Amino acid sequence: MSINKAIDEDSNQNINSRLTWEGCNVLLDINDGDRLVFARLTAASTLKIGNKKCSLQPLIGCPFGSLFQVESGKGPILTRFVPNAEGNNLEEKDVDGSKDNRALVDNNTAQSLTSEDIDEMRKQGAKGDEIVEALIANSATFEKKTLFSQEKYRVKKQKKYAPRVLLRRPFARSICEAYFKKHPDKIGFMRVDALSLLLCLGNVTSNADVLLVDMLGGIVTGAIAERLGGTGYVCNTYRGASPYPVDITRMFNLSDEICKRIVHASLTDLNSSQTGSSVSVNREETLPATHSGNLEEVGVSAEDGGMDITPEKVPSPIIKPCKSIKAGQKAPLEAIKLWKENGFSSLIIAAPEQDPWGIIKEVLPLLSFSAPFAIYHQYAQPLATCMHNLQIEKMAIGLQISEPWLREYQILPSRTHPHMQMSAFGGYILSGTKISSSEPVASSN
Repeated sequence: MSINKAIDEDSNQNINSRLTWEGCNVLLDINDGDRLVFARLTAASTLKIGNKKCSLQPLIGCPFGSLFQVESGKGPILTRFVPNAEGNNLEEKDVDGSKDNRALVDNNTAQSLTSEDIDEMRKQGAKGDEIVEALIANSATFEKKTLFSQEKYRVKKQKKYAPRVLLRRPFARSICEAYFKKHPDKIGFMRVDALSLLLCLGNVTSNADVLLVDMLGGIVTGAIAERLGGTGYVCNTYRGASPYPVDITRMFNLSDEICKRIVHASLTDLNSSQTGSSVSVNREETLPATHSGNLEEVGVSAEDGGMDITPEKVPSPIIKPCKSIKAGQKAPLEAIKLWKENGFSSLIIAAPEQDPWGIIKEVLPLLSFSAPFAIYHQYAQPLATCMHNLQIEKMAIGLQISEPWLREYQILPSRTHPHMQMSAFGGYILSGTKISSSEPVASSN
């Protein structure tokens, strides 16, 4: 028992550490956002950058936020890189601003260094930075360019001959940003500010029991579990016999204690009059699952391997021992009984492909009175219809539809302005508070 406890404590310490460990998931930012890749760090994991395959073993044991550069000496390897601040003081040089690019002609004759020369430098073991400096030295027009154009030229060559990899920690914000940038359809076009507002309006706080309908692959499930921090429960509910996939939660590096708090229970179990009743297949139309588990399209390396999530169709009284706890286990009967008596403390729905009113009229009775709820949808009209029906049925108060808006700025010397390309919107959120629709009973004196 003491050995097992020591192993558990060591694993939890690694999960909470600011250093990477073998077997953890990381988000690799290649060349300042040009490519985002999820990868699992093992001794055999590799990452293909351009036409080179680099081992990810040097990333094990390094702090999150470290910057690496591909060096092609004896072979393509990732080495730690510490940037300098020389490129941040462009305004201190060339104060008069006499240079401009009007006389420059791009006819491919300014560079005297050929591709054969670059290949010869690589054979001799030249590093990427040395090749970039050689290209700058052999350029006939580099000195005639403005400092801003020189910096753009340097960055362009650096990305080609000395690409850099930023080691990022995968948590709710970084995972949502990565999916929204590459495959927003897999998370229902939910932007990171919409996700944060959804958790805020859903009142996701410590020791909360959150009822969730997550059809976005598990991004909302992982974000809620991350905020709960091992307290309370996040219960995924569903129609039919199979829960919706939550494959994205494996990217969060959640500890076993947090994974225990991620459970699932069908609407049949939550609505049944007896706690120990068996699961029966709902005759209503089963909500189609939006399988966003194909994470290779988002940039997951092939060495990650798939996480087997096999939903239980019939609850088994026998609990088999397992080495690691996976997120999304069957909800315990004691918890289901307690939720039936007291109700859930909050409700969050993220099912953009379904009618919000058709879902909330089934799951809203499971909430306790005065509990908040929040519904995310890609479009405003379905939420407006749902809001109208809730008002007519007198099921909730404080109803409002929110549209979060986010603008990113480029902060550079003399070049501070909003980004030239931004997303138009990140979805809409309907929020409110559940009330009792029954008429108050007059007291008899």
